[in-house]
Amino acid sequence: MRVLLLNQFFWPDSAATSQLLTDLARGLAERGHEVHAICAEPGYALQDETNPPQAQVHRIPSVRFVRGPLGRVASYASFFLGSVWRGLRVPRPDVVITLTTPPLLSLVGNLVQFLRRSKHFIWEMDVYPDVAVDLQYVPKNGVFDRVIGTIAYLSRKRSDGILVLGACMRDRLLRRGLPASKVFIAENWADSKIIHPTSWPEPGTPLTILYSGNLGLAHDTDTIVQAMTALKNDKNFRFVFAGGGARRKPLESLCREREIRSVEFRSYSSKMSLGESLGSGHIGLITQQTACLGSVVPSKVYGLLAAGRPVLFIGPEESTVAQIIKRFDCGWHIPCGDASSLLDLLRALSENRTVVEQAGSRARQAFLRFYDLPHGVSRICALIGLSSPAEASHDSGAPEMKEIQMEENRFADVC
Repeated sequence: MRVLLLNQFFWPDSAATSQLLTDLARGLAERGHEVHAICAEPGYALQDETNPPQAQVHRIPSVRFVRGPLGRVASYASFFLGSVWRGLRVPRPDVVITLTTPPLLSLVGNLVQFLRRSKHFIWEMDVYPDVAVDLQYVPKNGVFDRVIGTIAYLSRKRSDGILVLGACMRDRLLRRGLPASKVFIAENWADSKIIHPTSWPEPGTPLTILYSGNLGLAHDTDTIVQAMTALKNDKNFRFVFAGGGARRKPLESLCREREIRSVEFRSYSSKMSLGESLGSGHIGLITQQTACLGSVVPSKVYGLLAAGRPVLFIGPEESTVAQIIKRFDCGWHIPCGDASSLLDLLRALSENRTVVEQAGSRARQAFLRFYDLPHGVSRICALIGLSSPAEASHDSGAPEMKEIQMEENRFADVC
C-alpha cells in the first residue's frame, strides 16, 4: 500500500517527532509499503544523516523553524500552506498519517482523505489547543480555545482513528467528546540497537541525577531546584542537565544565583552517543507540570528504560510516566511541589545504591518486553491495518503483539 506521512520534521532532523516518524517509515518500507513523506527542509538542532529511510521525501520550502512565538508561527504557517499544495499532488495514498507539528496539520490529512479517498490517522504528539491553555498562553474557554478546540474536534472526528501516547492522553480526548472506539493507545519507543546499558558510574561517586533532552514550558523545575538548593553543599549528589529548551537558561541563571555548584549543564547528545550520555547518570529525571496531564506525554522515559536506568518522575500520578514506574517498579514518583519527600528519597537512594541498580535492571527488562523499536512500530502498523502478513497471522513477526496490546489496554483501563 502507499502511505503518506505528514510532519514538519523528518529525517535527518533530530526532533523527537522526526525520529519516531523516521522509525515508522523504515518499518513500513520493510513491510513492503511504498512510503512518501511531506516535511520541511532540515534545520532542527542536530542532524543525523546516517541510515536514510526508504521513502520518497517531498520537502516544502518554508520559513526555518526557530524558537519564539513569531518565528514559530511563521514557520508553522508556511509549512502548513505548502503541505496542502504538495498533499494534493503526490501519488494518491491509501493511508495518510499526520502528526501534530504544526498544530492542526490533521486538517491537511482530512482534505487528502476527502478528495483522494484515503484513510486518515492522526498521531497525536501533543493535544491542541489544550497544551496552549495548560501553559496559560490562551485563556481556558476563551474564543481561541473554543474555536480551535472545535476545529480540532471536527478534524479528529472525521479521521479514521487517533493514535495517542498513553492513557492520560486518551482520557483527555475522551473528555472532549470523542468516542472511545476511535482513540487507540500507542506508546512511544527507543532503539535497543542504539541505546543499551553501560557500566554504572564508579563506586564512591556522587549519586548522579540526569535530565536529558528538552527542558520546556511543560516541565516542572521548581521542585528539583528546591532539592538542589538544599543539597548544594552535599558532595554525595550531582545533577546534570543535558539538552536545551525554554527553561534551560533560567535554570542556569538560578543555579548561579543560589551558588549551586553540584550542577552541570551539557549540550544535546547526538543520536549515536545518547546511550553513553544516559548511562553517565545513576537515575534519569523526568518532570511534568500537573496542568499538562494528558496534553503532553514525556517520551524521555523510553530512552532511560533502554539505558537500564531507573526513572525519577516529578509530576502528576495519573501521567503515563508515573504509571510505567508503578507498573514495572522501575523508579520513583514525586508529586510536583513535594520537595521534602524528594529530599528524603534522594538521601535514602544515595545510601543504598543497590536499590538503584535493581530498579535499573527492571527498567531494562520492561523496555525489552514492551518498548523496543520493533514493538513500537508493530503497534502502530497493527492499529492502522498495515501489519506484514507474518504479523497479521501472529507468526512471531511482531513480538508478543496481541499480548502487549491487551495488557496495555487492561492496565490503562485500571488506571
